[in-house]
Amino acid sequence: MAAFFDYPKGAAFGRVVPKSKIYEHAGASAALKDLFITQVDQIVWKYKLAPETINLAATRSVSEIQIFSVSLRRADLDLDMLRAIDRAIPFPLIFELSWSGKQKVIAAFKRPNEADSSKWVVSEYFESEWVDEGAPRQSLPVSLNLGALYEQLLAALMPERAAPDEDIQARVARMEAVRGKIREIERIKVRLDREKQFNKRVAINSELRAAKQQLVELQQTRLAEADSRQSTASE
Repeated sequence: MAAFFDYPKGAAFGRVVPKSKIYEHAGASAALKDLFITQVDQIVWKYKLAPETINLAATRSVSEIQIFSVSLRRADLDLDMLRAIDRAIPFPLIFELSWSGKQKVIAAFKRPNEADSSKWVVSEYFESEWVDEGAPRQSLPVSLNLGALYEQLLAALMPERAAPDEDIQARVARMEAVRGKIREIERIKVRLDREKQFNKRVAINSELRAAKQQLVELQQTRLAEADSRQSTASE
């Protein structure tokens, strides 16, 4: 339940977001509209975390945080729909999905593009497990400003521990690198399964071993850095 927070009543917004507004602002294709129709029942803008609603100062990259509730028609959700909403709303978003009496939290790290602050960079998505709706929630973490609060809300969705001095952008980049290597390994496995020629299978097997070793090194480097920094800090 670490990712489920009890948002202040003063931050409640409670407005239904018409799907047509998402289509308009995100430039949705016909295929994406069909996904919204078949997978999403309703989108509600539940909370607006802003200086005037929770008494935390804005930062340059986080002036507000929006909490969206998305009621699903089925358990699986195409992430292109969340990306469409993220493209349509120019603020960091936290999504709370609900389906068949269960709920989960999902969000991407979202930051202004350094070259063009009117555009946003959206990372891969991080998510919690499904839990029962109505389960107890924890209080919002203590934060100095909205930027720090946003980082803590995202950190609650990340399974990997962070190094003591690792900022959220570096942590996300590291986790994306691990995920990318895992996807590469799966693609190599598919090629290996399809290949019949012995000499080509030998080459693909070698490529697979190298990719697996690179993944181990990525993961071990991450943990070694975290352990080293923690050891240094305690001395």
